[in-house]
Amino acid sequence: MANLRSAEIFIRIAGVSGFLAVALGAYGSHGLRKRVDDKTYEVFQTANRYHFIHTLALLAVPMTRHPTVVGVLLLIGMLGFCGTCYFSALFGLKTLNKFTPYGGMMLMAGWLAMAF
Repeated sequence: MANLRSAEIFIRIAGVSGFLAVALGAYGSHGLRKRVDDKTYEVFQTANRYHFIHTLALLAVPMTRHPTVVGVLLLIGMLGFCGTCYFSALFGLKTLNKFTPYGGMMLMAGWLAMAF
């Protein structure tokens, strides 16, 4: 029962994450686009696309064999990959870019964890 309960938390997190993905996507399209160059906008769009995809993946977490492991890997990956890309695009600072690949690896690990 505790495992099911912890898995259900990821559905709630997916709801909040989905809201944030839509809000950030709207800001990117209507606010950010006007004030950044094409490369920066592309970084933002990549972050937003991966944010949406992995938000949907969070909805599948309760169906996995190890929901807590899968959910935590996906969340860390989203923060590490999407978060650093958003940060770079929004603030023009590249200080966190060194963590972006680690976020990507966590996303890949989350997908693999779903399979096992």
